[in-house]
Amino acid sequence: MMRTIDWVNGAVEIIDQTALPGELRILRLHTVGELIAAIQSLAVRGAPALGVAGGFGVALAARVHGDDPAALALAVRKIESARPTAVNLARGAQRAAVLLPHGPEAVLTEAFAIRDEEIVASQAMATLGADLVVELCGARPRLLTHCNTGGLAAVTIGTALGVVGELHRRDRLAGVIASETRPLLQGARLTSWELARWGIEHRVAVDSAGPFLMARGEVDAVILGADRICANGDVINKIGTYSHALGAQRAGIPFLVVAPESTVDLDTPSGAQVEIEDRGAGEVTAFGDAVNPAFDITPHDLVTAIVTDRRVIRVDRGEKP
Repeated sequence: MMRTIDWVNGAVEIIDQTALPGELRILRLHTVGELIAAIQSLAVRGAPALGVAGGFGVALAARVHGDDPAALALAVRKIESARPTAVNLARGAQRAAVLLPHGPEAVLTEAFAIRDEEIVASQAMATLGADLVVELCGARPRLLTHCNTGGLAAVTIGTALGVVGELHRRDRLAGVIASETRPLLQGARLTSWELARWGIEHRVAVDSAGPFLMARGEVDAVILGADRICANGDVINKIGTYSHALGAQRAGIPFLVVAPESTVDLDTPSGAQVEIEDRGAGEVTAFGDAVNPAFDITPHDLVTAIVTDRRVIRVDRGEKP
C-alpha cells in the first residue's frame, strides 16, 4: 500500500490529492514554503496526514534554518497555522519542535515516530470500528460516508474508510454510498477512487441526497472522520457532516465518527471555541460572492459513538472523550 506522505532522501514526498483521480502524481517537497503550499492547496489533507506533515515540516525547517533561531521559530509557527481548524497539524509540529534543541536528526526521528504511530492507529481503528458496526447494524450493513477518510487522509489504511475496508475484508459489507463532498469533491474524486482500488461496490451521491437516502431506508449507518473532537464530544469535520448527522438522527440510525486519539482535543471545551476555516469564494463560484466554510460543527448529542485507536466512546450513553 502506498503511503500518502513520507520522508524520502531528504525531502517530503506526498501523493498530490489535487491530481486524483486522473493522475497518480508524487510531489517532492524540499522547503517549508513548498510544504505549506501543499497543505493549503489540499495536495495533502486529512487530519492524520496533516499531523505527519507537521512533524516532517519541522524536520525540514531544522535542516534549513538550524543556525538561525528566529527564522526557525517563524517557520514552525507558519507550519502550525497553515490550516487552523484541524488539531493534528499544529500538534504534530509542536511535538517535533520540542526536539529542536537536540538537532535536526532528533527532530526527524520524532517525525518518523508520528508517522509510524498513525499507521498503527489506522489498523486499530479499522478493527475496533468494524466490530462496532457489526454490533450496531448486523452482518452486512449499507454505509454512507462523507469526505475522504482512507489512506489518502492518513498515511495508510485510513480512519472511517479503514473501517469500511476492514468490513469488506471480512465479507461483512453490503455497499457504500460516498457523498460527493462539495465544493472540491473529495468524496467523488478521492473516496470513490480508493473504494474502486479496493474492489468495494459503491455509489456516489450528491451531498444533499444523504438524509433522504437515510429516510428511505437505504443506509444502515453513517461513518465518517473528524478534524477535531472537542472535550464535550462535539465533532469538527468537513462541511456537510452536520446535515448527515441530522439525517441519521431523524432516520434512527447510528452516526459514527472514527478518528485517532491525536484528533481528540481535550483543551477545547466545545465546537464554539474552534476557528472554522473559510476557503474563499473562488472554490465555489466565479460569479458574485460566496461563503465557503470548509468545516462544520456536529453537536455531541447527534453522535452515536466515537471510535479511536484505543477505545469506543459511546456518546449516546453520556460518555465523553
